[in-house]
Amino acid sequence: MSRPEDPHRPAFHFLPPANWINDPNGLIHWRDRYHLFYQYNPNGAFHGTIHWGHAVSDDLVYWHDLPVALAPVPGGPDKDGVFSGCAVDRDGTPTLVYTGIGPEVQCVAEAADPGDPDLAAWTRRRDNPVIAAPPPSLAVRGFRDPFVWREDDGWYCAIGSGIKGRGGAVLLYRSPDLVRWEYLHELCISDREDTGDMWECPNFFPAGDRHVLLVSSIPPGSVLCMTGEYRAHRFVPEETTVLDEGGSFYAPQVMLDDRGRRLMWGWLRENRGADAQVAAGGSGALSLPTELSMNRDGTLRVRPVHEITSLRGAHSHYRDVPVRPGDGGGEIAIAGTRLELEAVFAAGGARQFGLHLFESPDGAERTRLFFDGARQALVLDRSASSLDPGAARDVRAAPMGLAPGEALTLRVFLDGSVIEVFANDRVVLSSRVYPTLPESRGVRPFAVGGPAALRALHAWEMRPIWRGDRVLPVAP
Repeated sequence: MSRPEDPHRPAFHFLPPANWINDPNGLIHWRDRYHLFYQYNPNGAFHGTIHWGHAVSDDLVYWHDLPVALAPVPGGPDKDGVFSGCAVDRDGTPTLVYTGIGPEVQCVAEAADPGDPDLAAWTRRRDNPVIAAPPPSLAVRGFRDPFVWREDDGWYCAIGSGIKGRGGAVLLYRSPDLVRWEYLHELCISDREDTGDMWECPNFFPAGDRHVLLVSSIPPGSVLCMTGEYRAHRFVPEETTVLDEGGSFYAPQVMLDDRGRRLMWGWLRENRGADAQVAAGGSGALSLPTELSMNRDGTLRVRPVHEITSLRGAHSHYRDVPVRPGDGGGEIAIAGTRLELEAVFAAGGARQFGLHLFESPDGAERTRLFFDGARQALVLDRSASSLDPGAARDVRAAPMGLAPGEALTLRVFLDGSVIEVFANDRVVLSSRVYPTLPESRGVRPFAVGGPAALRALHAWEMRPIWRGDRVLPVAP
């Protein structure tokens, strides 16, 4: 099928040919191919009866659609939806562990032919559900999104949940075979009022000399990143931050590839009305694949994988451009809606400095990305991003200090309606914006309250990740 003619539709971020996508699922690197599963509604651009869509890539850049991997089975434990889960290699057999809906239970499916490079067919275990209910001693809010790993004494599974009257929680189970599971205890539970009543989509992994727990919290609908110590099969968080303050990023999943890289994708939610999503024929996209590691200060570092640079096309480059209040670096002429930008700023005397993105010539539409010295924050201002009253109009900010003499280094990806920002290897902002004017394509530096210096600015046009027409995935 041809791609819908929606100017806001991303071209180099993963999404299905049409309809609804949310959480990435079942990430696995199998026989030199990357497999990406995802929450998918084949019936339209809205959350409905959820299936597992499936795509494969040889290089993390270009993707090929495959048939739906898992569809709800009438009368089965996933009859009302195949919700989120993960993939593991069980002694040479790719195996999916996921949540079936109606009620929430945990299920297992195995690759019908592990030798098939597409892993196109999956067989459910006859003894599903393998975990039929949460522990009866707990009054839980939600019981879903298993994340599985292996230790010396067996398989471990973290399940997203919440304890009524206490807060978000991750429940820990152990199994010798991915089928017979025993509940151990809470891997981690909220001890703060602002971390939500229920935690979805847990991811738990070592990084450096620490462990990291990612959870998607309800409320406020953000991804919490906890770093701390894992001992006696309990996780003790030492620091908790919001992974991405941009207002769109949610429900990430991580994996290890055969090169030992810890990779992550997240769901980029729409920030416009439901009617607009249905009219566009699609809702949601996934973030760029990113590589996770630890900074020296113990914070999580998130960087786009190097392979993404292969999408770069025509290149523009500027050096040592003074940016004064009101002049906006007049010599710079960059415009486009599918771009990668790299910018390095020195503050000078400016209180605020950064880039206008998706800007119309008259300034009626624009998104402001800037460092605010007074707030010590990286800010994404969407208050004038769109003339559409149904689009998000807010100001997003992430705490970020600059050491004396430290430059602001921005790597920014613009893709139709997507903005992904990576700043100084420690702050990420992912958002959706929906300019209405065809001329809202400009990129311009700016400064407020004094001059700033734009030491370097690179801009590349970005190629799409799809080749030829696409066909809607269907169940095999």
